[in-house]
Amino acid sequence: MLYWAAVFFIIALLAGLFGFWGLAAGAAGIAKILFFVFLVLAVVALLFGRRAPV
Repeated sequence: MLYWAAVFFIIALLAGLFGFWGLAAGAAGIAKILFFVFLVLAVVALLFGRRAPV
C-alpha cells in the first residue's frame, strides 16, 4: 500500500510540473488517503501482530 501511495505521489508531482492541476490534486488526495491507511494498518500490525506466549 505504501508503494501505491508513492506511485500516486509521483504522478501528482509530474502532473503538477506539467500543469495538470486537477489531476495533480486528485492524485495527491489519493496518495494522502493511501498513506494514512498504511499508517493505521502498520500501527494495528505492530500492536496486535506479536503476542507473548502464555
